[in-house]
Amino acid sequence: MSVKIYIPGDSGAVAVGADRLAAKLETELNKRDLDARIIRNGSRGLYWLEPMVEVETKSGRVAYGPVKPSDLDALLDAGLLEGAEHPLSLGLTEEIPFLKRQTRLTFARCGITDPLSLEDYRAQGGLAGLTNAVAMPPEAIVAQVTESGLRGRGGAGFPTGIKWKTVLEADGAQKYIVCNADEGDSGTFADRMIMEGDPFVVIEGMVIAGIATGATKGYVYLRSEYPHAINVMNRAVEIARENNILGTSVLGSPHGFDMEIRVGAGAYVCGEETALLESLEGRRGVVRAKPPLPAHKGFLGRPTVVNNVISLASVPIIMDKGADFYRDFGMGRSRGTIPVQIAGNVKHGGLFEAAFGMTLGELIDDIGGGTATGRPVKAVQVGGPLGAYFPRELFDTPFDYEAFAARDGLIGHAGIVVFDDTADMLKQARFAFEFCAVESCGKCTPCRIGSTRGVEVIDNIRDGIEPDKQVALMSDLCNTMKFGSLCALGGFTPYPVMSAFTHFPDDFRPASMSQAAE
Repeated sequence: MSVKIYIPGDSGAVAVGADRLAAKLETELNKRDLDARIIRNGSRGLYWLEPMVEVETKSGRVAYGPVKPSDLDALLDAGLLEGAEHPLSLGLTEEIPFLKRQTRLTFARCGITDPLSLEDYRAQGGLAGLTNAVAMPPEAIVAQVTESGLRGRGGAGFPTGIKWKTVLEADGAQKYIVCNADEGDSGTFADRMIMEGDPFVVIEGMVIAGIATGATKGYVYLRSEYPHAINVMNRAVEIARENNILGTSVLGSPHGFDMEIRVGAGAYVCGEETALLESLEGRRGVVRAKPPLPAHKGFLGRPTVVNNVISLASVPIIMDKGADFYRDFGMGRSRGTIPVQIAGNVKHGGLFEAAFGMTLGELIDDIGGGTATGRPVKAVQVGGPLGAYFPRELFDTPFDYEAFAARDGLIGHAGIVVFDDTADMLKQARFAFEFCAVESCGKCTPCRIGSTRGVEVIDNIRDGIEPDKQVALMSDLCNTMKFGSLCALGGFTPYPVMSAFTHFPDDFRPASMSQAAE
């Protein structure tokens, strides 16, 4: 029997040479007449070890990494196909501490299966949730998702079951499921990873959502910057359709559901659900005023569920294992697991799925290993470019929606970006205003004008132009943006600005004063 060798086709691994590695290994296997087969799996999410090669042995998968094409001769000579020892050996994959400490529910198959093998997907528990769902009335599915405590993983943390119940009860001859895959936050890659590494779980979640709400059509709104994910998702939809997972009779049931992939043009604001719907309908991505909510009048004016990729990908295990199983993980009102994405100036960057409740300090120091530069951690930004900056004094904050909110922070899409002590927090605050000014759709004045004026105010503080008055103006601008903006782009920009000022006031001293102090 051929030895199975796994090399990720995930774009994170491809970016550091996985395609070149796979091609070179194929050549070497043929040259040496070795009986082995290369499988392009998804990434396990240990990105500092990519490209990571895994070999299937009697003891389990053995990992090596990071592997370069120039390492292959020595690896094959040492006995790669038998999982032999080598300086690049990481031991049994499942025993790698970063992976072993995780609680993988949503990402249970990611990195294990061939992403486009439906046979692999079924063998690893796939479609069990959908099989249960097709035999249940819609109200029972909605109740199970509600009881699980699943909340939106896209940022707002809104209870998924309540959104589904609203659409189920809404009048409409046609209803829709829209998957928001416009992952644009800095330091986030969970959506991309699951779409490239386990696309069928996203499709399964969308079909279950359709059955639960009476929707028969779905769309995945995917950002153009993710070409690998676009290709994998399109092919997965074709395979699902060929195998009656999509179509007029889902798994032979009376339920029908079909879906397609739509590609956005790269506007950050289209991560907001109403701007996304505008773009999906073929118009410029501009935020809609609410009400009406998308659940009542969404895509083409019809009742629409808009859920994030990870929210939908979490549904199959809830329908398979039950609400109690999922709810047993987590803390407070934050139930289940959260795929935390650790990035920036960090030693061990990657995806770490765990139950809600781990502290920020554990994630940065223990899991992430501190900074890559070896310098002290100065700040971490949680929740993308609009998330608050937390200093070390707040590293005891548990990863929980309410705990972060109590400290003027956001979990958002659960991306963590690490900064060492060389970071200038005034520049980071300026970037937040600048980012908002560039990405604003322009519909509301607080976001459109406030962000532009904010850049000017920060520059005045830096230049020592009436700094006290400028700080008061900055605070007033942030207050106006927070409570006056139509959507979270303008409404959340104050989080990075005010947290940078609150926790790092020395960085906001005028340049002339800083030089004098030195």
